[in-house]
Order: sequence, then structure tokens, then C-alpha cells
Amino acid sequence: MYKFNTNEPIYLQLMSIIKQQIINGTLKEKDKVKSVRELAQEYGVNPNTAQRALSELQREGYIFTERTTGRYVALTKGKIEQFRSELARAITDDYIQEMKDLSYTYAQMIEMIDNMIKELDEDE
Repeated sequence: MYKFNTNEPIYLQLMSIIKQQIINGTLKEKDKVKSVRELAQEYGVNPNTAQRALSELQREGYIFTERTTGRYVALTKGKIEQFRSELARAITDDYIQEMKDLSYTYAQMIEMIDNMIKELDEDE
């Protein structure tokens, strides 16, 4: 069973999971998205929660519904890149805010990131 963060509504986290699948290519344009029942079962959530996540994704233009066959990925490659940039920006904003809360300066943050990248490069 998936472990959700208790600080954020589950439907938003479920939306993020599906968006990540679109970004990383697990779900491509016009691929069928799992049904409400399948999502609820896979992630151990209430079907109403899964429905809300899918409805919001549709409202935001990430998926569309074919009346008799289900929901599909609506994003084109250009839209996926736009979303990818927006998500990266949000992650970076969160990182910066959390580091500022720990009293790190911008220079210290950059140094830490630089060192971590070097360490990752050495491991490859």
C-alpha cells in the first residue's frame, strides 16, 4: 500500500503521482489512465478520493474522458515539458524555503547542491 504524506490532501498526492507518470513517460499522450476503481484499489484510497483526483486532472487539462471507454492522457509533448518545468520550479522553491528555514544562505545551498552532484557523478 502506498504511504501518503499526512500534511497534504490525498487527492493532491494522487494527482502528483499521475502527473509524474506522464512526465517520466510511463503514461504517454492518449494512453488510457486507470479507472477510479483501479486507482482506489492500487493506492488504498476511497473511490471518491480517486474520482476527485481524476476530475481535477481533467479540469486542469492533463486527461480527457471518452464517454464509453474511459480517461486518457491529453497532454502533448510541449505541454509535458511545460509541466515538467513548473514542477521542477515548485520543487526548487520548496527546497529553498526549507533550507532558509534552517538558516542556510543561498551560497551554502548552492555549495551543498554542487557537492551532492559531484558525489553522484563519482558514484556513476
